[in-house]
Amino acid sequence: MSEPADLVAEIELLETRLAEARQSITRRFIGQERVVELTLTALLCGGHALLIGLPGLGKTRLVETLSTVMGLHGNRIQFTPDLMPADILGSEVLDTSADGSRHFRFIQGPIFCELLMADEI
Repeated sequence: MSEPADLVAEIELLETRLAEARQSITRRFIGQERVVELTLTALLCGGHALLIGLPGLGKTRLVETLSTVMGLHGNRIQFTPDLMPADILGSEVLDTSADGSRHFRFIQGPIFCELLMADEI
């Protein structure tokens, strides 16, 4: 079990890093501080966030900025009427090697990431 002094040091380090991340995000995403704060909270809690708003308010930019600043692998799914499960999950393709043998190889879809934006649901 960690000593109280170690826990305090870890919490202070986390607080410093969170302040740096918040500052970096607000440099790239101007305004809407409350949205930034709540989105960061959802991300740190391992939860989900639903960003609702008119086009052009920066929802996509916020998610892209969060991904960059936090060092996360992020992807985006554009929800269109013709979206198929394979467009989200990925699919298997048949590969033929130089010796003529065939095998299936799975190509991962955009859902295999750390931060996923489902756009225009």
